[in-house]
Amino acid sequence: MMERKKIFITGAAGFIGSNLILKLLKENENIDIIGIDNMNDYYDVNIKRFRLEEIDEVASSKENAKWTFVEGSISDKALIDSIFKEYQPDIVVNLAAQAGVRYSISNPDAYIESNLIGFYNILEACRHSYDDGKKGVSHLVYASSSSVYGSNKKVPYSTEDKVDNPVSLYAATKKSNELMAHAYSKLYNIPSTGLRFFTVYGPAGRPDMAYFGFTNKLRNNEKIKIFNYGNCKRDFTYIDDIVEGVTRVMAKPPKREVGEDGLPVPPYKVYNIGNSKPENLLEFVDILQQELIRAGVLPEDYDFDSHKELVPMQPGDVPVTYADTTPLEQDFGFKPSTSLRVGLRNFAEWYKEFYIC
Repeated sequence: MMERKKIFITGAAGFIGSNLILKLLKENENIDIIGIDNMNDYYDVNIKRFRLEEIDEVASSKENAKWTFVEGSISDKALIDSIFKEYQPDIVVNLAAQAGVRYSISNPDAYIESNLIGFYNILEACRHSYDDGKKGVSHLVYASSSSVYGSNKKVPYSTEDKVDNPVSLYAATKKSNELMAHAYSKLYNIPSTGLRFFTVYGPAGRPDMAYFGFTNKLRNNEKIKIFNYGNCKRDFTYIDDIVEGVTRVMAKPPKREVGEDGLPVPPYKVYNIGNSKPENLLEFVDILQQELIRAGVLPEDYDFDSHKELVPMQPGDVPVTYADTTPLEQDFGFKPSTSLRVGLRNFAEWYKEFYIC
């Protein structure tokens, strides 16, 4: 599917980026992947190094695949321009971003630098990839987020819904990415697709996510806080389902067409990628504790009740996330389907191996 393609992936040491690269390397014999990541310490850098080591191992086993890693920031315009000039990618997947809703409340600068300035640099580089009659970038795929739905009351969330009420700066930057991409698609005929990811989880994931943070706290004999007194629902989406969706989208850019005004009809799409099955947080914690015991991360007689604390909703959070994935199913014949138990079991087994064995 991606044979003989040059693909530039930002956030290459991140959770989704690294898993996407692994999938592409495993499924394509002749592929050229260039990755960039600034390796910041927002969370444990050892996990990022672990992901890169996995990529290096798979890449080294492929005779005709090329894997190049650049350590740097997408907010460095000169660096991004030099990468585009040297490698001339066919497809760009922008997954680099400062993530996290709560962190955006106390550290807004990081979000402006990476999510706005960095994304602008990617858009500009895509625009200039067509200079002097070059073929240029055939598809820009970029990460948006279910956070853009903000305080919307209607569920499931549809990409047709208005999303003008962000409840965090993080969400505002992601909606801004969609608007910026639309403008560049219209002005410069850049095929672009935004993907609104819903609560991605799995082995070697982000330690700031609930399932990972809960596990760390329980191991340290600390209490876990369950927000909104447990009356929250999340559309947990397993990492393998996410990267399967991304690879299918990468291979099918929106078509370039000319409108009645003689100008490009923006070759622009946005899709949800979620499990379409919201799970109550208390049920989620119950499954997590069962799988942590099963994997040997926690002892069988662990007293969970004394380690749980029900607390009010946090600023920037929403009570429910729920993806309508009908357009994804219609256009790509794909719907995420990994059960929460299977996903958390895989995470618990990885956690045991990474931290305990």
